[in-house]
Amino acid sequence: MSHAASPSSPPRALSLGVIFLTLYIDLIGFSIIFPFVPDLMDHYLRLEGQSGVLGWLLAQSNALAQALGSDRHFADVLFAGILTSFFSILQFFFAPFWGALSDRRGRRGVLFITVAGTAAGYVVWVFSGSFWLFLLSRIVCGAFGGNLSVATAAVADVTTRAERSKAMGIVGAAFGLGLVTGPMLGALTASHNLLATHPSLARFGINPFTVPALIALAMSLVNLVWIGLRFRETLAPELRAEARSARITRPLRALLSLDNAPVRRANLVAFIFSLAFVAMETSLTFLAGQRFGYTARQNGMLMVFLGVCSIITQGWIVRQLLPKLSELRVLYSGLFVSIFGLLAIGFAHQPWLLYVGLALLATGSGLVNPSTTGLISLYSSQAEQGRVLGLFRSLGSLSRAITPVLAGAVFWICGSSSVFIGGAVLALIALVLSTTLPKPAQ
Repeated sequence: MSHAASPSSPPRALSLGVIFLTLYIDLIGFSIIFPFVPDLMDHYLRLEGQSGVLGWLLAQSNALAQALGSDRHFADVLFAGILTSFFSILQFFFAPFWGALSDRRGRRGVLFITVAGTAAGYVVWVFSGSFWLFLLSRIVCGAFGGNLSVATAAVADVTTRAERSKAMGIVGAAFGLGLVTGPMLGALTASHNLLATHPSLARFGINPFTVPALIALAMSLVNLVWIGLRFRETLAPELRAEARSARITRPLRALLSLDNAPVRRANLVAFIFSLAFVAMETSLTFLAGQRFGYTARQNGMLMVFLGVCSIITQGWIVRQLLPKLSELRVLYSGLFVSIFGLLAIGFAHQPWLLYVGLALLATGSGLVNPSTTGLISLYSSQAEQGRVLGLFRSLGSLSRAITPVLAGAVFWICGSSSVFIGGAVLALIALVLSTTLPKPAQ
């Protein structure tokens, strides 16, 4: 950023770099669990059998699978979806709260609290010798998962309106890079079972997944030190005084009650597209395994490819396009490309076509995400960035809460292509709705 910051703001280039690393470290810890969710279920089933909370959840999954006429494999998919949904529902309720609180108290302090709370959740995971303790760790991490909305609001604090959407690409790049690095670390460390060499540690709650939990905890502690040393407050005191109450207990009602129609419509566009994208994420590895016999390693490479394409798009392509094109033009282009990407994946009968579809979809989503985030920020006043962006992130969590189970049901009942055709239809609806958005003032 070439222009000078205001006296009360930190140097902009440094602030954006600090925000990027804050998000990146946080998302490594968040996503390290992804590769071994099925193994977690098997471990606690062997440990506790069919009793307790785990037995009840699995019984519900099996009952629903039988009602839908599917098999045990689908029950496992449902169980994994329930765990994912549980975490996302908590973020749905808490992300707006943390975002709004940061409007009143400042970004740095709230970010410190949320990262510390997440670290506490990882401590519980380290010693999760029973399923209910593991569930408690997910509850704590989900409740304190407001880092993304607060850090996104900080990006809005340190950028001008003209450069806002371009800077939001940094958030997307950090997100993509973290979601590539975390699962890779999880896959590499999940096989390091401390109980294999020190079985006596089991009485302290040490479990086969303690090593990845320790890495996630270490990431959070590094993040706390990083925030303490480098993250300067980005929100001016006079803007904090203008902010509304931080209490948001009903995110959907808070969004619908906003007297800002463009913000509501932009959120609806982003939410509909998120439903399509999360459905793809949920179903991709099953499609690749069913059609091409992909192993876990090959599926991991698919996700890495998707993440790398997303990083390139949001970290470089978006930053080149936005000075030349408006946010709305970039949004239209991203949705248009995403439609073809989803269809290419759905009808892929050769691995190369699957990769082409993923490249198109990653490029499209890489254009959609920063442009919608930028538009929502630009449609809002400077004093309510945390609140509005918290609601935006909350809707993203809602899509991750409701989509995995629904997409799994559609995949196994209606066929693999149906999920991606449905996703393309959702992206088309989002494209049509996006044409009603006004051009934001710069």
